[in-house]
This record gives sequence, structure tokens and C-alpha cells, in this order.
Amino acid sequence: DKYEEICSVMKEVTNDKLKGILNYTDDEVASIDFIGDTYSSIFNAKHGISLNDNFVKLVSWYVFT
Repeated sequence: DKYEEICSVMKEVTNDKLKGILNYTDDEVASIDFIGDTYSSIFNAKHGISLNDNFVKLVSWYVFT
């Protein structure tokens, strides 16, 4: 489905164009898990959803230090 395609691309760019800036997780996480994290943002594949092929909800954690 489209959401899986998006997740695949997001995972790919975390190891290429956005390496060191964007991280990827598909774990069950909470804000406390990112304390001290060096990435600007962490894409959370586990918490996003696809309502249909044209509408998805993406979740990314932002770290402020």
C-alpha cells in the first residue's frame, strides 16, 4: 500500500540524502526515548496510518536541545 511505500522511501533517505538529520524507527516509542538524540527529526513508521491512497498521517518526532 501507499503508506508502506512512503515508509520505505523514508527509511531509504535516512541512510542517504538525510543521513545524520532524519532517523527512522518502527518501534513503540515515547518522547522520553529521544532525550539526548542527535537527529533533528525521527520518522515513526509505527504510528502513522493510511486512510486511503491519497490521504496518510505521518508522525515524526522533533528533538529540541
